[in-house]
Amino acid sequence: MALDVQNTEAGEESDLNSTINTTPLVDVMLVLLIIFLVTIPVIVKVVPVNLPNYRNIPTQTKPENIVIAVTADETVYYNNMPVDQGELKEQLRAALLRGIAKGPTGIPEVHIRADKDVRFEAVGRVVLACQEIGIPKVGFLTEPRNEGA
Repeated sequence: MALDVQNTEAGEESDLNSTINTTPLVDVMLVLLIIFLVTIPVIVKVVPVNLPNYRNIPTQTKPENIVIAVTADETVYYNNMPVDQGELKEQLRAALLRGIAKGPTGIPEVHIRADKDVRFEAVGRVVLACQEIGIPKVGFLTEPRNEGA
């Protein structure tokens, strides 16, 4: 709290200035906003794949969803880390058990980001692993159709 000493007269009681100065708060918040806007694109890393074009219905992504990427050279990525078929099954089993522990709404969905030039066999192995583990929902991520191309 601030005391206004400039405008007080000899016999007058001084009133306290009880207003909050919000200018420094706004300055700090703007600096934080700029920092977040600059750093978030650097933090978000995904495996670069060329997704096929298709008209699709946007889905809502939940935090418990699992994104598996399959590149053109048939490398499988789980959470942006390359894995083989055995490791993929272990990761899926662990995620399914965590989801079951949270209840029926916590069971994860698997979203597959497959390169448009990858062989179907590589994607089929990922789908087979999901079926063997017991993942109930498996979907594919695509790019929106470009009518001009």
